[in-house]
Amino acid sequence: MKPTNRTEPSLELKISDWELDFYSRPIIESNGKKRWELIICSTRSYKTEDIFLWNKKCPANKVNSVWLTEALNEAISEAKKQGWTKPPIVRFWRSSMKSIIKKSLEAVSIEALVSRRTYNLFDRIEFLEKEIYPKEKGYVRGVLAPTFTSKMENPPQPLPEAVRGDALTVSEISIGELKSAENWPMEFGDIFPIKQELDDNYLVPGLRLFSKDRSLALSAWFSCLEPIKLVINKNQLILEASEDDKWLVTDLPEKDANILSRKFLENKKNSFGYQFISIQSTPYIEKFAGFWILKDIELIS
Repeated sequence: MKPTNRTEPSLELKISDWELDFYSRPIIESNGKKRWELIICSTRSYKTEDIFLWNKKCPANKVNSVWLTEALNEAISEAKKQGWTKPPIVRFWRSSMKSIIKKSLEAVSIEALVSRRTYNLFDRIEFLEKEIYPKEKGYVRGVLAPTFTSKMENPPQPLPEAVRGDALTVSEISIGELKSAENWPMEFGDIFPIKQELDDNYLVPGLRLFSKDRSLALSAWFSCLEPIKLVINKNQLILEASEDDKWLVTDLPEKDANILSRKFLENKKNSFGYQFISIQSTPYIEKFAGFWILKDIELIS
């Protein structure tokens, strides 16, 4: 009897974008040179609870695209061993390293996206700087460590007329609601798991946009924007996005701007700075043309 050919079941590989930083760290090595280090982490999503983390030290005299390309190939190989596919996109924001990083990602055939929507990476760097680096020999407090500040000086540009929608409101939803966002119907957007230990009753501020006829077109435009966070500057509500973009959403009466600014500060204290942007055709429909979770954190310069 001829044996039956059987196909072994294949394990489904985990898929995620990566977030990357390649820069000096607050450590002086034994040779008197600054430590350079590549830090990679996968982007959190509801698709998998796992996170891929990878670090590699770089000699100060080899900070170039050749070394980085080799390191990226090592990271891709290690990720594969852990059950991950090669990432489709790598986000990074370090402008001074843009040329090297882009060249290296091109060499390994991965799309490079300059964006500060790298919330997991910011958490990772903060953890390393608070919990790991200070315990190492050669640690230099405050001198080499990048500070969590934004250098953005670009004046805000008004949102294009075509994407302003019919109406907008500044609103709030609870942490509990935001935790269930993975189940909401939406055409465009980007959501990620909310820290489960947060009180479900805390309120998260955000922006709601409505457009009866163009909600999908607005959402498609916002999906290319890489929205980062909402901020109040004097009486202006501003959306920070991508690498260093600022978009003027609307001017606010002074009283409303002050109230919203306090809410933003309170939210940052109680709810890790979570925010949101939603786009709907009307306030009454239970479907989103677009929905994004944002996070107001101090950005590394």
